[in-house]
Amino acid sequence: MTTRDYGIQAIRDEAEALLDLIPKIDDNFDKAVDLMYHCRGKVIVTGVGKSGHIGAKIAATLASTGTPSFFVNPLDVYHGDLGVMTPDDVVIAISNSGQTDELLRFIPMVLNIGLPIIAMTGNPTSLLAKYSLCHLNISVKREACPLNLAPTSSTTATLAMGDALAIALMQKRHFRPQDFATFHPGGELGRKLLTTAADVMHRDDLPILSPETHLGEAVILVSKGKLGLGVALDSQQRIVGIITDGDIRRAMERWQAEFFDRTVADIMTRTPKMVSPDTKISDIQKLQQQHKIHSVLVVDDDRRLLGIVDHYSCMI
Repeated sequence: MTTRDYGIQAIRDEAEALLDLIPKIDDNFDKAVDLMYHCRGKVIVTGVGKSGHIGAKIAATLASTGTPSFFVNPLDVYHGDLGVMTPDDVVIAISNSGQTDELLRFIPMVLNIGLPIIAMTGNPTSLLAKYSLCHLNISVKREACPLNLAPTSSTTATLAMGDALAIALMQKRHFRPQDFATFHPGGELGRKLLTTAADVMHRDDLPILSPETHLGEAVILVSKGKLGLGVALDSQQRIVGIITDGDIRRAMERWQAEFFDRTVADIMTRTPKMVSPDTKISDIQKLQQQHKIHSVLVVDDDRRLLGIVDHYSCMI
């Protein structure tokens, strides 16, 4: 076998381990989700070694999807970290063998506080499984490691089970994209869902026209505006229409020599797409895609122009 073959085989072994998890999702899974859903405190994830690294990721996923959660290393509990736990918490304890000494010495402290334990192990008859309120079976036939020693398939299975819990909780909580953005304000999705039209709109030197403006003059104003459009306002400064550089080109083709005798009112779209300043960028993008338009107008309650959001403004 080539090195590439070894890599492919490792992925196949781990994929098989994941599929083997499906029949193991039983009533204990439902019970675990219910415990976490009704938890009035925090979900505390714990584990040692590779299980600890996976546990930290599971805790981060839970926290970012609406379930207050953090990771605690059992070794740190003996030096003060036990103080972060309250009777309202739930503990997820992870150990592939279910017999990890450092973790088992931590369990009596958890039980003494009265916290329910959700165990993730590959051994349903282990001590950790025995002392848990519900047990999630993450056993695998073998590790992807050729020596069947290095945690590979087992850690992948554990991570997938943690993701399954997080996804089930998201569904149970009716977690929305807006909620996700709240927990990810620094990410791309967060920016798109939290940023509003007022944050990105063009405000200065807007291409303002009158409906009576002749198209020859309108060409110059639209070009100077550099947004590919002009906004027609009435005497009360309310929006009555919009023209684009595409409208101008089509008017030239249609009227040719008569083009310069025509006015903005002859070609303007009288129902341009308008949004309020607090409209989210994600909603503006949907509007642009739905109507195949490049820009939307930002207006106040009286249809007065406040700004323009174009396609490039949304690329945050």
